[in-house]
Parts: sequence; C-alpha cells; structure tokens
Amino acid sequence: MAASTVTKKGSGEASRKWGNDSMWWSVFAIVCIAAAATRFYKVTEPDHVCWDETHFGKMGSWYINRTFFFDVHPPLGKMLIALSGYMTGYNGTFPFEKPGDKYEDTNYVGMRAFCTFLGACIIPFGFLTVWEMTRSLTASSYAAAFLVCDVGMLTLTQYILLDPILLFFIMASAYGIMKFNSFKNRAFSTQWWFWLSFTGVMLACSLCVKFVGMFIVMWIGLHTISELWIILGDLSKPFMYTVKHFAARVVCLIVLPAIIYALFFYIHLKVLYKSGLGDGYFSSEFQSKLEGNSLYNASMPRELAFGAVITLKNHRTGGGYLHSHWHLYPEGVGARQQQITTYTHKDNNNKWIVRRYKEDAPVENDIEGIEFVKHGMLVRLTHEATGRNLHSHREQAPITKKHLQVTGYGESGEGDANDVWIILAEGGKEGDVITTVTSKLLFIHYLQRCMLTTTGKQLPAWASEQQEVTCSPNLRNKNGIWNVEDNFFPKLPNVSFEVYAPSFFERFLESHAVMLQANAGLKPKEGETTSQPWQWPINYKGQFFSGSNYRVYLLGNPIIWWANLVCLAVFAVIFFINSVRYQRGYQDPPHIQEIKTSSLDSCVWLSIGWALHYIPFWGMGRVLYFHHYFPALLFSSMLTGVMLSYISHSLAILLPDSLKNSVHHWFNGLIFSAVVYSFYLFSPLAYGMSGPSSNEANSTMHGLKWMDSWEF
Repeated sequence: MAASTVTKKGSGEASRKWGNDSMWWSVFAIVCIAAAATRFYKVTEPDHVCWDETHFGKMGSWYINRTFFFDVHPPLGKMLIALSGYMTGYNGTFPFEKPGDKYEDTNYVGMRAFCTFLGACIIPFGFLTVWEMTRSLTASSYAAAFLVCDVGMLTLTQYILLDPILLFFIMASAYGIMKFNSFKNRAFSTQWWFWLSFTGVMLACSLCVKFVGMFIVMWIGLHTISELWIILGDLSKPFMYTVKHFAARVVCLIVLPAIIYALFFYIHLKVLYKSGLGDGYFSSEFQSKLEGNSLYNASMPRELAFGAVITLKNHRTGGGYLHSHWHLYPEGVGARQQQITTYTHKDNNNKWIVRRYKEDAPVENDIEGIEFVKHGMLVRLTHEATGRNLHSHREQAPITKKHLQVTGYGESGEGDANDVWIILAEGGKEGDVITTVTSKLLFIHYLQRCMLTTTGKQLPAWASEQQEVTCSPNLRNKNGIWNVEDNFFPKLPNVSFEVYAPSFFERFLESHAVMLQANAGLKPKEGETTSQPWQWPINYKGQFFSGSNYRVYLLGNPIIWWANLVCLAVFAVIFFINSVRYQRGYQDPPHIQEIKTSSLDSCVWLSIGWALHYIPFWGMGRVLYFHHYFPALLFSSMLTGVMLSYISHSLAILLPDSLKNSVHHWFNGLIFSAVVYSFYLFSPLAYGMSGPSSNEANSTMHGLKWMDSWEF
C-alpha cells in the first residue's frame, strides 16, 4: 500500500514536470516561429537601397574586392556582411551610391537575410535571458512579445546594417552571463567554463561591431564584480577560492575577448590590402602597406631638394593633406583669396613645389645643380595646380578666430613677403637635411611668427566640408606637425621605403586612434535627420528608411515604448517601497519573498543595463540618431516583461481564491492582445506604406498619427 502510494506520488511529480517542460518548449517554439515569421516577411522589399545600406553594402563590396577603406566603426559587422554576401553569390560590383537605387539583378537578398536572421535571434535570446534571471515563463513570454511586436526593432533588423548584428551580440552577451550564473553551484565544471567563455567571445564581438558595445562590457563587468563580492563574503570557502574565481573571469572576460578582438583586426588588415579611398586618414607609414598606394614598395628620393614636387601629410590623428583649389574664401571670411584646407583623400590638388624664398638667393649646391632643403631654411610652397603660394596675414581664420587665416596668394609663384616660411625639423639642428616621411616638420611664418596647423574643424559647404588650416600663434601646437609623403624629383636617386612599414600592433593602435577621433567629431550632413536623447524613450520622432512610393519609417510601437516608460517608473516606486519595508524590518511569507526577490533583483540589473546603454549619450558631443536607443530598448523591454509578471503574481496573491485565476488570465490576455493588436496597426511602418501620407485625411495611416512630430 505504501509502495503504491510512493509510486503514484513519483509518477505525479514526473507528469507535472513533463507538463511544465512541454509548456515551456511550446511557448519557446511559438516565440521562435513568431520571430522568424515577422522578420522574414517581405525581407526582399523594397528592392532598392534603403537608408544606411548605401554605406554598409558598399563596405561589404570593398571587403569582397580587398579594397582598403576607412569607417568610424570596428570591422566585424562589415566583415560579416561581406562574408554573407560572398557566400550567397554577391560579387561586390554594385555601387550602393545612394538610397533609392534599384538593385535590379544584384544578389542582395543574402546580405539582408543574414542581418534579418541575426535580428530574429534577438527575440529567443531575450526570452532565454529573462528565463535565466527569473525562472518565470510569464515574464519571459511578456519580454519576447514586446520584442516581437515592436515595429521599430523589426524595421532596424531587416536591412543590411550593423544594428541587427550589434543587437544580436549584445543580447547574446546578456544571455551568456545569465546562463553562466545559473551554474554558480557547479563552479569550474565544463558547462561553467563554456558559458563564461561564450560570454567573453560575445563581448569581443559586440565591441568589434560598434564601440557602443563597451556599454554591455560595462554591464557584465558590474555584474561580475557583484558576484565576486558575494563569493568573497562566503566564509565557508577559503580566500583562494575567490582568487580562483577572479582569475577565471580575468582569463575569460578580459584576456580572451582582447585576443579575439585583436584577431578580428588582424583579419581586417590582412583582407584589405589594396589601396582605396580611406588611405588618406592614416599616416604615411601605414599607407606604405597598401598595394597600389604611392608609398607601397615606394621608391623616391630620400632627401628633400629645392624644386621637388611634394605632398604634406599632417601628423594629427586622421589628419589630411595640405590642399588647395581654385575656390576663394567667401565674402566676410577674411581676405577673398584662394582657400587652403586639409583633405583626407589623395588628389592632384595636394601637390606643392618647394622653392627658395627668393629666386636670386645664394645657392648652396650640395650636389652639382641640386640644393637640399635643410633645417631652419626659408622656403616658399607654391601650389602646383594653381600657381598660388602658401600665404598668411593678419586676418582671422574662418572658424578658429584666435588663429590667422592661411590662403593661396600670388600668380605663377610670384607673391610677397607673407609667402615666406621657416622650415624646421622636430629635434633637428642647423645643417640637417629634411628627409621624406621620417622628418617631422614645422612651418613657421617668417613675418607673423605663427605655425602652419590644421584645427581638425570642418569647414562649411563653401569649402566642400574639408578641414580648416590656420596659422597658430602657439608655436608648440601639436597639430602643426607635418611630414613629406610624396617626393617627386628625378635628379636624385630613389630609395625603397619598405623599411618604414609599421608592424601589425602599430597599425592596430593607429586604426583605433583614427576611429575614435573621427567618431567623436561626427557632425550632421546637410539635410540629415538627427535627434536628441530626450526624444528617444518617448518615441518622439522617427526617421525614413525608404521614401517616395514605398515608404518605410523607423518608429517604435508606441504602446510598447510608453509601457516601457511606465514600467520603469513603477519599478522605481516598488523598489523604493520594498527598500523602506526591508529597512523597517517587515517580512513577507517565504513564497512571496522568493518571487519578489527574483523579480526585483532582475529588474535592478535590467534597469542598470538600460541606463548604461542610454544615459552616456547625453554627454556625447557627436551627432546622434534615433537608432542609438535600441540597445537600451532591449533592456527596458525585458524589464517590462518582468514587471508585468510581478504585477500579475501580486494581483493573484492579493485577490481571493475565487477571483485569482480569472483576473490572472484576463490581465495576461489583455496585455498580450493590446501588444499584438498594436503591432497589427503599426506594422505598415515596417512592411511598407504607399498612397497619401498620414497628414492627409484620406490616408489609411491618418488615425495613427498620434503625435505631430511623426512624419509617416
């Protein structure tokens, strides 16, 4: 009799476990199917270039063609786009010139499908992350529903962009650390090591797609510090146990990601070995490694002589070439003389002739008929294409008003005394000959006693948005260092410059210096739609991905976005109340306390994740766009899922038994129905709109224009 009772009890527990498992797998399958169905629907439409596909599709082509280029983001995302295109038959020939260009017979679908696949995977990862944090199927389902039904997330992950790749790796990193945390009672097991290493790899990938991947690194870093602090407080374990945990995390979350991150850059620099449009952002030594560049296997005179035709490269990180063209400074911007700028691309307008300060000056022949340029000599630089001399005078620079204006002046090399410069080699002494590439040069104006420099500030459209060149009164200005890059002088023998080619580590460091500087200095292009951080959480304004007859508009699902804000506020209130209750010694029953602790602890970490991915943008000086908010949206959507589940459980606890099930099901049904229906209403924003815009009363979208700032 007793044995029979035990058998029935065991089979009942197994049946419940199987029922719970089958329910979990059924829900997870629905989540995966919904993610795939909503993301891959109309993935081939529109069949033209949309928004930033013009950039990242083009960069994928450059990888396929091995052509070097410069971008402000690390390389992994673009390499994956190129790989997906190459493996699905794209040959790298489509120009991706501008949004709206028809793809025609180009095989673009593979790249779109790859990005869409990663975008679809975000949703199962979100479900699994919340599950690992709460062990609540309701919370996981809510989080997945909010991610599936957000039309903004859908739009952003259906195109050839870096964003779906970045969001995928961020979400995978979050899942990895939470899955790893679930093995804390099996420390140093095979699964424990696997998930810790998996997290490290995903962190490296996040950071190597965009630098904002640093925010997920910070989040996992804070979580790791918290876990180590708890381990340190476990007095049942020796101190060396904590040291072992610390060492394991250093290896898997710092050393391993650093190696993988560097490996991606090694592949990037190996693949892009041909000279391209991005050469000019980098130093002369860097360019000497690019096949087809004028410095690759360079053979040119070692010494600089009068009469040579040269180009001058600024040593500022990402600095361009000293440049001029026929355009004059506009009325009201100093003297109306020829513009002098720096330009980051190789161009015939970068060429200058080195001349004596006056033609009848005494000649010191170092070799018969040849006079070398030496440290401390007076020189003129004449622009080869226009015949104007490099010139400065007592007029304010265009942007930097404390500096003097630099212009092109004179005719056919004939000018005045304001064209004379003293050439100095950094660390040089009288009689030292100026050398190509290796001499770091300063040009001091002979009369004004100021230094030729570039400020790095972008000039307006009248100067083709090139960079400002000035004469700085600060003779120690670090932006006033130049080097001779090209040296054309047939009377001198040529020497090879292969000896100056940098190592991988030097190129790795220079790449980062250039990217970080360019990223910080990004400014909006004329007519470009930008936004401010305060606008993002309230879904104030979207942006067009595709215009004309097939309109796609990036805008969040307002029901979801505003619910996220409400749940953030509700969490803050509940957390405060519970903190006060705890401080005053109130105790909840164990089963209630378990749910409360699990939910609120999860929300604490998710709110930190949201804040880390959102608040730093308030302090950024660079141009910002609406899509920068979407990593933060991942965390706020997961937090909303946990909070709604917590509220649902709290109602069930507070209500009498006769109402518990009804209210629980009605509450969940109402939330899921509202979210799904809002997706149905706003899905045309992602899947494409035609006909009148929402401003017109006869538009099918007119009733959905809830805010005047929405432009669809």
